[in-house]
Amino acid sequence: MSKATTFYDFEPADKTGQPFPLSSLKGKVVLLVNTASKCGFTPQYKSLETLYQTFNTAHPDKFTIIGFPCNQFGSQDPGSNDEIQTFCAVNYGVTFPVLAKVDVNGDDAAPLWKWLKSEMPGLMGMKRVKWNFEKFLISADGEVVGRWASVTRPESLHESILKQIQKAEKVGEDKVDAPRQTDGGTAQL
Repeated sequence: MSKATTFYDFEPADKTGQPFPLSSLKGKVVLLVNTASKCGFTPQYKSLETLYQTFNTAHPDKFTIIGFPCNQFGSQDPGSNDEIQTFCAVNYGVTFPVLAKVDVNGDDAAPLWKWLKSEMPGLMGMKRVKWNFEKFLISADGEVVGRWASVTRPESLHESILKQIQKAEKVGEDKVDAPRQTDGGTAQL
């Protein structure tokens, strides 16, 4: 792929290794999380699933979470993609997409994760992910609007996510209500 410049240009691999075009998420608020199945933060899967269900009930098709398993931190996600999928579903009832395992740091970091870190560096400009379960919030128009450390509980992101959904809904309403030009050049509603 040529150099991606927006969130929607990326196509990370899904759990089967097939491209998962992020362009399919245009108009949705997206929370990206690098995950692991053998980490002290692994129970966050349950809170992430609750957040996912809460927003999909209240705001259908306006929000998703994408998990990116990563084995770079203490080798805490050593399983295959199939094993990771089973672990997430059986132990935490995860229904949001969990994609293929990726590297988030280093020379082999997935292009999406390189882009995320350049768009919103961490504390003191740090351009690396510090540990498992770091979170990035993407607005409905594809901008990185938030980044949180592993210790940040998913439920504490509720207001930040809601604000982005409401902002997207307002933009959608404004487009519907915007005056249309007629051939004569006058505005009509």
